[in-house]
Amino acid sequence: MHSLIAGDPGTPDVRGPIGYLWWLARGQARLVLIGIGFAVVWWLGQALVPAALGKAIDALIAKDTGSLIRWSAAVLGLGVVQAVTGALRHRMAVYNWLSAAYRTVQVTTRQATRLGATLPKRLSTGEVVSVGNSDIAHLGSSMDILLRGSGAVVAIATVTVILITTSPALGVVVLVGVPLVTVAVGPLLRPLHRRQNRQRDLQGELATRAADIVGGLRVLRGIGGEQVFAARYREESQRVRHAGVRVASVDSMLAGAEILLPGLLIACVTWLAARFALDGRVSAGQLVAFYGYAVFLIAPIRTLTEAADKITKGHVAARRVCRILSMEPEIQDAPGLTETLHEDPPASPRPSDGVLVDEESGVAVRPGRLTALAAAVPEDAITIVDRLGRYAPGEVTLGGTPLTELPVALVRRHILVADNEARLFTGRLRDELDVRGTATDEEVRQALYGACAEDIVEALPEGLDAEVAEAGREFSGGQRQRLRLVRALLADPEILILVEPTSAVDAHTEARIADRLGKARAGRTTLVCTTSPLVLDRADHVLFVEDGEVRAEGAHRELLATSPRYRSSVTREEN
Repeated sequence: MHSLIAGDPGTPDVRGPIGYLWWLARGQARLVLIGIGFAVVWWLGQALVPAALGKAIDALIAKDTGSLIRWSAAVLGLGVVQAVTGALRHRMAVYNWLSAAYRTVQVTTRQATRLGATLPKRLSTGEVVSVGNSDIAHLGSSMDILLRGSGAVVAIATVTVILITTSPALGVVVLVGVPLVTVAVGPLLRPLHRRQNRQRDLQGELATRAADIVGGLRVLRGIGGEQVFAARYREESQRVRHAGVRVASVDSMLAGAEILLPGLLIACVTWLAARFALDGRVSAGQLVAFYGYAVFLIAPIRTLTEAADKITKGHVAARRVCRILSMEPEIQDAPGLTETLHEDPPASPRPSDGVLVDEESGVAVRPGRLTALAAAVPEDAITIVDRLGRYAPGEVTLGGTPLTELPVALVRRHILVADNEARLFTGRLRDELDVRGTATDEEVRQALYGACAEDIVEALPEGLDAEVAEAGREFSGGQRQRLRLVRALLADPEILILVEPTSAVDAHTEARIADRLGKARAGRTTLVCTTSPLVLDRADHVLFVEDGEVRAEGAHRELLATSPRYRSSVTREEN
């Protein structure tokens, strides 16, 4: 038994779809070759049955009992070989299908993790979903068909040699006819390829539209736009349906050609064999064998046309996968910068030892303090946070060292940006809050207390063992916000940046969170982006940003007395 999930799937060839398919085949080359071996033996077992049957019939006519027994045993033996190798071939085909699909899942998931926030900016949700729904299946099928396709080629070659040896005329007909039948389906593949591409694009767009509608259904109902967007969805779904019909029309023609063209070739071979039997040029047993060859050849010829179809679909799917795999994240390590995953580079400053400074705005987050950032325009705070967390380019230093000189993995490990776009994931609530799985019961209790989320857990019949639905939809907006804060506190980064952590909770809860947050983060560096007077009043230091720059700083009450612009910004929310 082989493991389907490789520890390291390797580095895929993303230069083009053919290169990617070849990389998949190379990665499982040994098992592909074993599967091809079983397929070849399986096909040959079928190809040789007509020859053995013809010999047995000739022995019966000649009343040669010994030969009849031997050839009958040969037919039985070939049947046993077919049964055994057929089962093994199918087993290897399924394994190779799954292996190709799962390796694609591995590399695309790894790439999605690497791209992070870059992926949704470059690709729609529907495009990514389509890769997981359909493309991996086509890639798996392209590996599966290699086995039967290779065996079919060997089987056709073997039958051709037998026919040429027995009757050169019949052998030439097969030798010429099989390539002609294969080439004849070629004109159907190009439009099939083009229409499949178009349908795939439309499916991705439709999936994106569906995700948008479902995600914003409450808002759409509130503004009366539900019917408008539903009509747009119906219109786009009809376009997808029409594209599917266009693909099906070519597919049906291809399926018909797979039957008609081999059938014409087989009819020709059978007719010639019958004429030769009437002329006495072949025996009765050979006539039966020729008829058996004619019937047998239908299957390998159809397999070749099926291979052309599946490899075409695999080519389309590989192009989509290569598009994702060839993307580069917007924020990357500088060339030559080595990334240390388990230990900080010796020359790197510890986040707790230095001040995190955004040079462009003048925001300075001092170690071990609870700093609040109040912006006259909320978008300015988001822009600054993106730079501080290294999600956007900027001149940011940590202890005097530019963040661009530190590995991205190191920055992510020590600086956590928790905003209201963060999602809750499906699974056990405790696992979704303690994502590392290392927190003790007491640490979980303290984090729940710090975020004022104890009541959420207490209201659940199963408590922390309760299952969270997709995106935590069973919780209200304020509950989700508090659970996200619990997760951030349990992560316990050296620098925690919170963006409007209390915007969705009521004033009483906000006051309690403001009182508890500083204690929960005691000794750690924390920056809270907010204009809530309750939170600002509990901060050790407040920075006021206007027009993208720090205009005033100090204690909340001091700024209220000395900065009219600050006072109007924070009292506006209070009013």
